[in-house]
Amino acid sequence: MVMDDNESCSSSGVVESSSNSNSIRQQQQQKRKKVEVYNEVLRRLKESRHPDAQTPGFDDQLWSHFNRLPTRYALDVNVERAEDVLTHKQLLHLAHDPDNRPAFEVRLVQVPPVSDGNSIDSSDPTSPRKEVTRSIHPPPAFGSAPNLEALALEPSKSSDEDGDVAVHPRSKVSRPMHEITFSTDDKPKLLSQLTSLLSEIGLNIQEAHAFSTVDGYSLDVFVVDGWPYEEVERLRIALEKEVLKIEEQSWPNQRSLSPLGASGQAVIKCEPDHLTIPTDGSDVWEIDPQHLNFEYKIASGSYGDLYKGIYCSQEVAIKILKAERLNAELQKEFAQEVYIMRKVRHKNVVQFIGACTRPPNLCIVTEFMSGGSVYDYLHKQKGAFKLPSLLRVAIDVSKGMNYLHQNNIIHRDLKAANLLMDENEVVKVADFGVARVKAQTGVMTAETGTYRWMAPEVIEHKPYDHKADVFSFGIVVWELLTGKLPYEYLTPLQAAIGVVQKGLRPTIPKQTHPKLVELLERCWQQDTTLRPDFSEIIEILKQIAKEVGDDGEDRRKEKSGGFFSALRRGHH
Repeated sequence: MVMDDNESCSSSGVVESSSNSNSIRQQQQQKRKKVEVYNEVLRRLKESRHPDAQTPGFDDQLWSHFNRLPTRYALDVNVERAEDVLTHKQLLHLAHDPDNRPAFEVRLVQVPPVSDGNSIDSSDPTSPRKEVTRSIHPPPAFGSAPNLEALALEPSKSSDEDGDVAVHPRSKVSRPMHEITFSTDDKPKLLSQLTSLLSEIGLNIQEAHAFSTVDGYSLDVFVVDGWPYEEVERLRIALEKEVLKIEEQSWPNQRSLSPLGASGQAVIKCEPDHLTIPTDGSDVWEIDPQHLNFEYKIASGSYGDLYKGIYCSQEVAIKILKAERLNAELQKEFAQEVYIMRKVRHKNVVQFIGACTRPPNLCIVTEFMSGGSVYDYLHKQKGAFKLPSLLRVAIDVSKGMNYLHQNNIIHRDLKAANLLMDENEVVKVADFGVARVKAQTGVMTAETGTYRWMAPEVIEHKPYDHKADVFSFGIVVWELLTGKLPYEYLTPLQAAIGVVQKGLRPTIPKQTHPKLVELLERCWQQDTTLRPDFSEIIEILKQIAKEVGDDGEDRRKEKSGGFFSALRRGHH
């Protein structure tokens, strides 16, 4: 069965903006490309007379495989290695059985040399050296994209002017490495668990590709070095041993419900019909779901939906966990969010109103923030803040974070998407699903958060404290400054590898105020003790605000339309 381009998007109604139209056209192009890749992989497998390709119904099975995975899978996969697609398909099939999780495969691959373009053979595809190195081992399943070649820099190299970094730039000989592909049930923190596993046996991740299927499974592909190339079987055994260690702790389903790290402050219990969240009797926050009036859906994610609604005549936001995705780990994170939010009271932190804690109707109700998220404002409307407006937003965020840290709460997922604006253009910190009450020892080791904003010590699964939020805050200020996505040309996991192994940081625009440059660089220090506290950050931001003619406080909404009218527009 050769697939026609029957996946193209059709748009009902009038496209209201050129950006929407461009987005639709891009989706159509990507879906056409997926069909082309499917047809090419199918052709190659049939021409090679691969046994699987001769079985009845194989064409439909292969198409189902591509449809389970995001379009990015088809765009990235190396069609010249059609048999790798079958390996991925088989691993995903094995992962259906809990006894096989995680299913994994190991093989030797040859990563192409990174050429500086100055060598005699760099432009000659018939070069004998290139032919020899190309034939030793097969290439990785997803090739070696230019941005990954850029990440191949020796550790001593620093970022260039474009923020790109590259390892062993003078190497003309391709290096043998290993490609390790995992498949298991998709779940929070899975990537952190896998990268920690590889690190434990001394492997260095050089490339990474992570995919989630529509039915809740994962396919994670890592190209690594650090293991002798001839010892594939010994590497497989070492991986099996490390997987067994993890199974004893938390794989494949983390059922421990002792809450809030090692703080020892409370016990959250998960029962079939309800969650027991500690209370001192001074707060009453349990909400009867029948009293909630749902108006419309604001957003939808893998694990929950966000609605605009009414509760007791008040506009509210209602975050509902999807019943079909409920498991012990997700319920634990829900309980932690309620436990933390119920005691938080600050003008720069989104106000908690109540929660429903009886599965499957788990939801959290907060004040409704009519201004939406800072991320949406920056990235969907293609805006970047002028300095006075940026400072006011940054001061709001700093005040909210300072309050949380004073109460021993580490947010752990600070990013522009978790900063919301109310009708008065006050910015507030939101989303405490992965927050933690700081352990009395002062350090924590549970990994979480979003890789593009995550501090290196958290990525590496090392002990960390509140200074991890300071690192993320620096990335947020950079977002406000540029209107761009951090490390936009890298996948999240590739960005994490760059941050940890190569000291990768976003490039600060040249025209940035010198004191703001200094602040960002301090926030991004690898040594956490060199990062400032939020109390100091507030004072620095206020001082900069005075220098640019704005006190950073209480100068919100002018008659002309508020400080968001001061956004500078421009496509990035």
